[in-house]
Amino acid sequence: MSYTVNEQQQAIDDFLLYLAQEKRMSPHTVNNYQRDLKQFATYCGQLALPVWSLLKSSHIRQFISQLHRQGLASRSIQRSLSAMRSFYRYLIREGLADNNPAQAVQAPKGEKRLPSTLDVDQMSGLLDGTSQDTMIGCRDRAMMELFYSSGLRLAELAALDLRDVDFGSQLVHVLGKGNKQRIVPVGTQAIRALQSWLSQRDELGFFEQSALFLTKQGKRLGVRSIQKRLNYWGKKQGISDKVHPHRLRHAFASHMLEASGDLRAVQELLGHADISTTQIYTHVDFQHLAKVYDEAHPRAKKK
Repeated sequence: MSYTVNEQQQAIDDFLLYLAQEKRMSPHTVNNYQRDLKQFATYCGQLALPVWSLLKSSHIRQFISQLHRQGLASRSIQRSLSAMRSFYRYLIREGLADNNPAQAVQAPKGEKRLPSTLDVDQMSGLLDGTSQDTMIGCRDRAMMELFYSSGLRLAELAALDLRDVDFGSQLVHVLGKGNKQRIVPVGTQAIRALQSWLSQRDELGFFEQSALFLTKQGKRLGVRSIQKRLNYWGKKQGISDKVHPHRLRHAFASHMLEASGDLRAVQELLGHADISTTQIYTHVDFQHLAKVYDEAHPRAKKK
């Protein structure tokens, strides 16, 4: 069923009333939908398509492309598409359209926000400011050094066992996402911090425990406890925002990339899935990774 051009705006008005009264959407959302649909109606007028039921998915895609070319933010485009989908569901319900041409249209992916990071001086302040006078301080310093030294994910660090660290070769064996294993260099300062922690760990007497990082009760340190400890030291150093594990991982990636300019090597060290997929075609040998690491990481060199 279709309707005349004079009923086009009426359909929008009725839909907005339906959102406000029956769906009880907030005035802010209703106003946004009104603005989006008004813009969409203007576009349809330019195409000489005054009847909603005549629109096809191709028309919706053209409209979305136009918004994208105009520089509209991805979130705003996604909201506009959501408004059109909801509007057409309403039209179908009222018998004013037979299908929803917006349903099959994909919105552009939202921009990925890079996680906030710490510069080299902030990282040095955080690490060097973590007291090693206590067992907990030694453990926390070793954890943070390892996070920053090797770019580990939170779950990866929490799952480490004693056997995973090769002190002689200064390497750590990591089990990453999808049970994919990788070997990552460990900087000299991280090795020293780990050795200090292990001497304290031995005093706990839990020799049968395989976990690298333990609580005072001899249990494996969990991910939430690790997050809390990092945030504690961040606050103590006066760092704005929370110091969470991924922030240290991002600092590792940023500082390595700034110093080396070798994107592929950094991605390999991070253990990103897309690099694992392409490794069979473009092999990055470990000697090259180690060379990039030794030359680029701020805390890799001996002092």
